[in-house]
Amino acid sequence: MSRPSSRSALYRLIEAGQLAHKALLVPVLEKGLEPGDDAILFELGRAGSTEQQLSDELGLPPSALATRLDRLTDRGLVTRQAVGPELVPGVALTERGVRIRNALADHWAQLEEALLGELKSKQRKTFGKTLARFVELLRL
Repeated sequence: MSRPSSRSALYRLIEAGQLAHKALLVPVLEKGLEPGDDAILFELGRAGSTEQQLSDELGLPPSALATRLDRLTDRGLVTRQAVGPELVPGVALTERGVRIRNALADHWAQLEEALLGELKSKQRKTFGKTLARFVELLRL
């Protein structure tokens, strides 16, 4: 059996994923956040959420999420408040949290544009669908 080639598509896909992940972490770490905090900020940026909903969406155990939320609350990024039409106890972003979330989202968009900017809209959609198919195949 031959060893995997650094010229193979899979090798390049893994390499690109690792480097993109590293590039996305730069502003997270610069803002004093931990890897994964950005996922919480992005999820809460859509709307407030209960801790259980957030835990389910992110795939984090409730105890791990609670630790992260406590830290983000102490930093003034998240607040505990009533959310949803039933006004159940939950969490939402503070104004500062919204600003940091937006800065992280802007960085994400700039990186994506730098990586995919040479592709036409139809090519981007095809590429995204192909990657989604890869993800589904690997989840099996």
